[in-house]
Amino acid sequence: MKINNFGVLYVVATPIGNLKDISLRAVEVLQNVACIAAEDTRHSLPLLQHFAIKTPMLAFHEHNERANTKKLIEKLKQGESIALISDAGTPLLSDPGFFLVHEARIAGIQVSPVPGPCAAIAALSVAGLPTDRFVFEGFLPAKSKQRRQRLEELRNEIRTLIFYEAPHRILDLMDDLINVLGEERSVVIARELTKRFETIHSGHLSELKKIIESDTNQQRGEIVVLIQGAKKSLEEKQIATEEILSVLLEELPLKQAVEIAAKITGERKNILYKQALKVEQR
Repeated sequence: MKINNFGVLYVVATPIGNLKDISLRAVEVLQNVACIAAEDTRHSLPLLQHFAIKTPMLAFHEHNERANTKKLIEKLKQGESIALISDAGTPLLSDPGFFLVHEARIAGIQVSPVPGPCAAIAALSVAGLPTDRFVFEGFLPAKSKQRRQRLEELRNEIRTLIFYEAPHRILDLMDDLINVLGEERSVVIARELTKRFETIHSGHLSELKKIIESDTNQQRGEIVVLIQGAKKSLEEKQIATEEILSVLLEELPLKQAVEIAAKITGERKNILYKQALKVEQR
């Protein structure tokens, strides 16, 4: 429910490749707002033409974001609604828009999401890596030294890691990943998602590097890199399991606590039974 006469800032997700992935609501919003703030108006024009959207566009990219935010906030305060789009996918995820959304919310302007495609989430959904917890890192530093430093910081991260990478740097990234994480870490390379030449390869880092080196097509297009998180040490697993058992034993009989802990952890019941006895003796 609106509490003022300001316009609405819509953050609109657009297709990452296949135009059929746009939502009906996204088309409706883009047709009816007063202005579309687009990362690259030339890039977005074919999309708008395809859906017969004639709404005027304003260039809104990293080089003019702060200057144009003031103009857009004024339009919104005057009651005009505006749609923010990026070249592809969901705005703000490695794309401009944070400053505008931040300032709009400070000004009391309603900011409404129009959800849809996102390359990172699309890749995660088909990667076959754990999806319950993950970290989106966007683009790593372009220079190898800084890139390796960041990877060192993430070496022991147990959640699935998601990166975007430019095609001309993908082999350099693979070298740095192997150097820092080891060649046996599992990785998925999702390239040109939803497009004609979509490919999704999975395996160990050493295996994927060979695939990319042997096929230059894998060094082209939009690339998402997903890496399996670091495995917990045996000590960390034991501590986590004991914490689960401790909580369960406060409310349940030993046998039932062990059965539930087995479902949660995937550990064998006989091992959990011994741990539970130790927990009870404390």
